[in-house]
Amino acid sequence: MDPNRITPENSEERLIFGAIAGAWGFYAIGSLYVVGPVLAMLLVGKIVWRHYIAPARPATVPKPVPAGVWVWIVGMTAMLIALLIAHVANDLGGGQTLKSSIGWLKGWGLLALFPLAGATLRIRPALVMRAMYWFALQTLLITPVLVAAALVHMPQKLFVSPLQVIGGPGPEFFSIYLYLIDPSNGSLRWEFIAPWAPAAGMLGDMVFMFAWFEPVRRYRYLGMFVGVMMAFMTKSRMAMLFLVLFPPVLWTLSRLTRPALLFAGAGICTFVGIVANAVITAVQDAVAAFKGARADSTRVREALGRIAVERWWDEAPVWGHGVVVRGSHHVEFMPIGSHHTWFGLLYVKGAVGALALGVPIVWPMIEMLLLAQVSALGQLGLSVCLMLIFYSFGENLEILAYLAWPALVLLGCAFAEARSGREPLRI
Repeated sequence: MDPNRITPENSEERLIFGAIAGAWGFYAIGSLYVVGPVLAMLLVGKIVWRHYIAPARPATVPKPVPAGVWVWIVGMTAMLIALLIAHVANDLGGGQTLKSSIGWLKGWGLLALFPLAGATLRIRPALVMRAMYWFALQTLLITPVLVAAALVHMPQKLFVSPLQVIGGPGPEFFSIYLYLIDPSNGSLRWEFIAPWAPAAGMLGDMVFMFAWFEPVRRYRYLGMFVGVMMAFMTKSRMAMLFLVLFPPVLWTLSRLTRPALLFAGAGICTFVGIVANAVITAVQDAVAAFKGARADSTRVREALGRIAVERWWDEAPVWGHGVVVRGSHHVEFMPIGSHHTWFGLLYVKGAVGALALGVPIVWPMIEMLLLAQVSALGQLGLSVCLMLIFYSFGENLEILAYLAWPALVLLGCAFAEARSGREPLRI
């Protein structure tokens, strides 16, 4: 038997492994958007069953809930309260309130439920990462088919799953695409199993991030290659920028207590101060080039953010508007506040909603930053925090939680185990 082989050892690991390794199969039948919420309910059901109903087997009793997970639970509960109050304040009616509450469960709720599962159930981080390797391998094998489909001009969209009737953010979450053609320049893009290309870029970054911590060399290199491939095939600027920033940022933040790094940092700061004007000019040029790479997309994103902030401040500063609305032709009819978690929160749930996410985002970042100095698992948790913070400025986290849930499970594992002294991961 291969000593590097990792297989599920219990029912929760089998569920997680099957959901990740089977992602392409779920996508092929249009059910991937449903898998995340259903999996979360099954895992939480296991926690409740083992803790309160059948606690006879001490080995299976869930572990205590860490403080960091409680912060997520309280924050996401505050999201729901803000949503309900906003619906009442804006007289949106019972039907819309019920629909929005279900939407909260399938979005913001997952940001608390998956860390809870990772922290309390017997889930090994190495198992989650190995499942992501199998997803990466499948993606590598399927990619030539997706490229060939574009080259022979097959239809971009195969079909929309009948599961769309259960409801969701939009038909794109239940649509099966082979490839996309960017309307702004006619270039080819691929969205793999995501609802749009930049979301697939985030998924590619997650594949790369998991592979970074994979101890087996051949698995690590394949995963990193597939992550880079996905980022470039989606042509997502944020995905490519994350790939560039992630290694040096993680390396630096996980070594803050080392004297050599502190002395080097002091020298670098001194040097930067001397050449500050040149550095500022270079940064400004880089930002301009980043925005100019897809100027139409940048224009729409900036307009959506500006409208969201203005309407939030003028119309509903505390509790928000309760629901999203589509913008005008000026923003290509995109929902106001989309493409940005914080602008979307301000518009829909007001200052209360922004605070309800701000605290849970900052808390684990601080905790994982401290743990990363001494724990490999803490460095993995820090990586997840970096990804969440980074993408909160370019995507709506709650909408893509059904894709990012493996990272949330690992964050829960880091909350529970980073202080235990056990480090199942090598870096």
